[in-house]
Amino acid sequence: MCGIVGYVGKHAASSILVEGLKHLEYRGYDSSGLALSEGNDIEVIKKTGRVAVLAGLAQKRASKARMGISHTRWATHGGVTDENAHPHLSWDGKIALVHNGVIENYQALRTFLEGEGATFRSETDSEALANLIAYHYARRDKNDAAHNPLVSAVRQSLLHVEGTYGIAVICSELPDEIVGARKGSPLCIGVGQGENLIASDVAAFVGRTQNVVYLDDGQIVHLTRDDFTITTIGEETVSPVINQIDWKIEEAELGSFTHFMEKEIFEQPQALENAMRGRFSDDESTAKFGGLNLDAREWRQIDRIVFCGCGTAWHACLVAEYLIERYARIPVEVEYASEFRYRNAPLDKNALFFVVSQSGETIDTLEALREAQRKGFRVLGITNGVGATIARESDGGVYQHSGPEIGVASTKAFTAQLLISGMLSLYLGRMRDLSFGDGREMVQAFKSVPGLVSQILDQADKIKAIAERYADHQDFLFLGRQSMFPIALEGALKLKEISYIHAEGYPAAEMKHGPIALISEQCPSVVLSPHGDTLQKVLSNIAETRARKGRVIAITSAGKDFPETAADDIIRIPSAHSCVMPILATIPLQLLAYHIACKRGCDVDKPRNLAKSVTVE
Repeated sequence: MCGIVGYVGKHAASSILVEGLKHLEYRGYDSSGLALSEGNDIEVIKKTGRVAVLAGLAQKRASKARMGISHTRWATHGGVTDENAHPHLSWDGKIALVHNGVIENYQALRTFLEGEGATFRSETDSEALANLIAYHYARRDKNDAAHNPLVSAVRQSLLHVEGTYGIAVICSELPDEIVGARKGSPLCIGVGQGENLIASDVAAFVGRTQNVVYLDDGQIVHLTRDDFTITTIGEETVSPVINQIDWKIEEAELGSFTHFMEKEIFEQPQALENAMRGRFSDDESTAKFGGLNLDAREWRQIDRIVFCGCGTAWHACLVAEYLIERYARIPVEVEYASEFRYRNAPLDKNALFFVVSQSGETIDTLEALREAQRKGFRVLGITNGVGATIARESDGGVYQHSGPEIGVASTKAFTAQLLISGMLSLYLGRMRDLSFGDGREMVQAFKSVPGLVSQILDQADKIKAIAERYADHQDFLFLGRQSMFPIALEGALKLKEISYIHAEGYPAAEMKHGPIALISEQCPSVVLSPHGDTLQKVLSNIAETRARKGRVIAITSAGKDFPETAADDIIRIPSAHSCVMPILATIPLQLLAYHIACKRGCDVDKPRNLAKSVTVE
């Protein structure tokens, strides 16, 4: 989750590193720091708080160093203190390290190193690795000209490490070199002219270069200003593949918006347009996907589909279950990716797996992918992260093309996942028993979505006024039926994430089986009740709520079927085909959560205790 940036080149490193950290602050914002190499000294500047605090300290130092590493932290081992902030300097002052991941055997390493005379300044697992590298560096064979001494020390150290890591390391005696390595935590190389960079996300350097090399697990990179080499821990040479970043730095900047979350909510019409561009057949009766790597005969042999995801992506998986079972008539199961590999669930031999992750680096989802492949199943990925680990390790998949999503609370990536899920249900349905005419209707529905979402966004001021009337409440219920139930879960999650209000999502009919006990004037309900077979049932649920003095915000389709007096506040969304209603119903929930959080004075882009791209278990 933490953000890593390293730079070696011809310019002053400090400002480049700080700028990179600003673009990675969504990955962690408990503390941040720099380690700058100039001459035979390493200067470490680190402080709790946001990157802006570090930027002020770095500006005062005005270092001219042309190389350094930096880090913005999401705390795992050890509290949020200056001592626990990264970079960590080894006890002899020769090695500085930044680390993303968890060293599971750090206590044993620490005990060993303390026995060898090492001292520790922090509570972190990462410092044990810094000292271990220093230990091996001090004991290197100084007559071995064939091996780089820092690379060798890193390689020897990692052979003793249990856990996950993305690291960048520098040495005071090698002032123009950075060594990086990864296992389970993303790391990539920005290839420039007369300069090279290393980072946990391309957002850190997209303003300096569009050329990127993604490291795989078990790889070590050695960077200088003019070159880089990649080897495996087993010392095999790797031929790098240079990819092109497909977005510009302006897409990761606020522009005229107050928060990234607000910006990304309003980017959804374009993001949805991008997600379906070029993905319909010429006769507009079905979807098409070029990267699934399965032919029609293979699809016909699939007896069951299993979706895996975490958090918001898991909610998208639940919507996929409703849509695929309805339109393609294929049984679907949804698994928490974090639980899947620890279960021993019986699986159909003809099951197909989908893993869903915005970043493509979510460690739980990645491990679920690997577990399914280990058992011989084909796994397809749905991800927004072009070049991400899930995209590279899966057997095929679909890119969302949503553009960078900086806000910790996912918005445009989620609705793109819903759209792709609907298009998959169409694609699979047309291979089975969905008619040509039904397929055409669904295609037209999908094509209408960007415009319909824009219509809902035009109601932003009205939704803001409603949100501000409810901002002082401490508990909310979110209710929906069928495909609206996962959207209720997502609405509750958004409110929890950014406003710190306790919220729960339930199937509307389940309210009377327990949650109705929570109903009071102090616990409003947000009820998703678009037109359909269950509308009258949901209206009855609303009546039960209001009879107990519960206030109700209803989100329903335009039209007269929902009486104006049925709820305290009504948000009407356009009537549309049922395959796209989950997308439309999501937009008001995002705006409600956003404006409630703003009214409460919360930092919506950097909510407490959270970070984006969860790369630790």
